[in-house]
Amino acid sequence: MLDKLTSPLDLHGSALQLRAQRQSMIASNIANADTPGYKARDFNFADALRQVSAGHHGASLAPQASGNPRHMALRPTGQGPERSGYAQQTEPALDDNSVDMDRERAAFVDNAVRYEATLRFINYQSRTLQSAITGQ
Repeated sequence: MLDKLTSPLDLHGSALQLRAQRQSMIASNIANADTPGYKARDFNFADALRQVSAGHHGASLAPQASGNPRHMALRPTGQGPERSGYAQQTEPALDDNSVDMDRERAAFVDNAVRYEATLRFINYQSRTLQSAITGQ
């Protein structure tokens, strides 16, 4: 019974974790904008979320140190080769760096807004469940 109430939160929890991982990748791209030979990395969020949701709501994310495979990791254990890839280079650079700062800034802001929206949705769902349980 409780699973039916919390399953939407599981999906949004996975989405929140993927958004945090993507934000970290984008921040790394921005930090390495002047590093010769650096290849910008990114992943398709929709595909990654489908992959995670098909894998038992978080089972394809790394487990925590507790060893329980149903626990979601608090932070990713790496960039996850199954999800990450190289971003498309729009303009060739002389130093072979593929970071496009305009694209990275736009992706950073977009991902931050979507992270905040997911977090607000989780908070709203939690408050709704809490008020239903307490009868208020």
